[in-house]
Amino acid sequence: MTDIRKGAVTLKGNPVDLAGAALAVGGAAPDFSLQGNGLEEVSLATSAGKTRIIATIPSLDTSVCALETKKFNDQVASLPNVEVLVVSMDLPFGQKRWCGSEGVDKVKTLSAHRCTKFGEDYGVLIKGGPLDRCLCRAVFVVDASGKIKYAEYCSEIAEHPNYDAVIAAAK
Repeated sequence: MTDIRKGAVTLKGNPVDLAGAALAVGGAAPDFSLQGNGLEEVSLATSAGKTRIIATIPSLDTSVCALETKKFNDQVASLPNVEVLVVSMDLPFGQKRWCGSEGVDKVKTLSAHRCTKFGEDYGVLIKGGPLDRCLCRAVFVVDASGKIKYAEYCSEIAEHPNYDAVIAAAK
């Protein structure tokens, strides 16, 4: 399988290598086991029966990631039966602190800090460079049956995803 992202994802114009293959629309979303900010285990099955927006980000402590998470937090209220999961390598304690201080209460922040499997399975794990072991910016919309309806690997990690396309796919 050719990886459509090879050389196509950059950080401030510099190419970034990613582990794992890109996910494609129509395929099954890989299951995962991540840690919520209350230290609970969360899997894809935890929200079975709902449409999921899974947004991967490098860190909540960056301006673009913070704005993206806040935007999804604001938009999810108008999306019935949709759950937004924001995944980063940030520790659950930091995610909980950030959500509390920013008033983010409608999205679930999940930590992939325990291992790199999620990042590899979703094709978002950065290999090498200044963001080694962080996740690149990507958004997936997974339907209630676990199929991928939308997949976007942002070509520039420091830029926002296409929010309109994500919300349209989630409706």
